[in-house]
Amino acid sequence: MTRPPPRSTRTSPRKGMVLAVFAGLPGVGKSTLAQQVGAVLPAAVLAVDTVDETLQAYDVTEPRPGHAAYGVVAALAETQLTMGHSVIIDAVSPVKAARQLWTELAERLGVPLRVVEVVCGDDAEHRRRVEARYAQRTHDGIPDWVRVVERQSEYEPYLGPRLVVDTSLAVDAVGAVADYLR
Repeated sequence: MTRPPPRSTRTSPRKGMVLAVFAGLPGVGKSTLAQQVGAVLPAAVLAVDTVDETLQAYDVTEPRPGHAAYGVVAALAETQLTMGHSVIIDAVSPVKAARQLWTELAERLGVPLRVVEVVCGDDAEHRRRVEARYAQRTHDGIPDWVRVVERQSEYEPYLGPRLVVDTSLAVDAVGAVADYLR
C-alpha cells in the first residue's frame, strides 16, 4: 500500500495507551467485540467499513476499492494516538500490506501494537451471520457468503503475537481482550 508521508513525529506515549487491530473475515464478530472492548478501555474505535460506506455514499470512487478507507482510518488513528487516546482499528486486514500500515503507525508513534484476530470457528454460525447481514445490507459493500469464502482464500495467515478470539465459543471475551490490550 502506498502511504502518504508521516504527518507527525514520534511522541511520548501515555502510559497504557495502545493501538489495537481487530482483524478477521467479515461476519466473525469483529465490530461487535471492538465496540464492547472500546467502551471498557476506553478507546476510540475506527472501522474501515464505516469509512468505506461513507465514501460510497458520497460517490467517491477509487481504482482500488477499499484502499482509501484504510488510509483515512490510519490518519484518524494517528490523530487520536497523538492526542494520547488508545485506538482500536476494526478492519479485515487480510494481507501483509494492510497489516504493515498498522505496524508502521505504531512504530512511528512509539505505541504498542496489539492484534486481536477474531474468528468464528463454527462455519454454519459464520454463514448465518453473513447471510443475515447481507439480507439487511444498507450499502453495496456488505459481502454475501460466496464473497466471504473467496476472501478466506485470499486471507494471509497472521504470523507473530496476537490474541485469537473465537466468537462461536467465547461466552465473555470482552474482559480477556481488554486485559490483553492493557
